[in-house]
Formats: sequence, structure tokens, C-alpha cells
Amino acid sequence: MTFDSWEHVATFALTLPATEAATSYNQPAIKTRGKLICSTGHEAGSFHIAASHAEKAVLIDSDPETFWQTPHHANWPGLLARHGSSDPARIRIVITRAWWDRSTRVTQAAYGPRP
Repeated sequence: MTFDSWEHVATFALTLPATEAATSYNQPAIKTRGKLICSTGHEAGSFHIAASHAEKAVLIDSDPETFWQTPHHANWPGLLARHGSSDPARIRIVITRAWWDRSTRVTQAAYGPRP
């Protein structure tokens, strides 16, 4: 999967346990337990992924072609990812981490260690 579109992102995210299609600020989103994992965001060609500030900084510094933020996202625990990343495996890991961080301990234990 190349994550060339929101449909690819949503299709992958919905394979994770206890996820559901939802909305966030009137935009399509994927959530678990009512908590946001990812959404279409508001920037053309990109989507939003929930991430801690520390993880966000590492992702933006290590791959600014894929991960970025607007001033609006600077103080928010999440970042933007461009569709069509050259490293779809990394996108899968970042989405899975966002899901894992919002999952219950029981779900985390059944899934395994944080990716």
C-alpha cells in the first residue's frame, strides 16, 4: 500500500483492532475508543496523524519530505504526512503507533509491543 490517497490511509487504519470511521472537525477520520488516530486534515495532498511532540520532532527532522506541520499544528500533538511517501512502511508504523498509544492495555497486550 502506497498511501497515495485518504482511501489508502483509511483502509489500512481500519485493519487495526477496534478502529472505526468517524469525523474530526467535520473531516473524515479514523478513531479508536473515540480517540483520533488519523484524519484527512485540512492541507491538500496530506493527512494528519496523531503523534507526541517528541515523536513529531523526530519524524519531521528525519524525513521532512514526508512529515511536516503548519503553524496551526505546531502546538498540537500530531503532524501532517504527504500522500505518496517513498517509505510506506514508515507510514504504517506511525499510524500503528498512533493507534497503539490510544488503545486499551488489553488490546495493546493482544497486539504486542509498541511498534
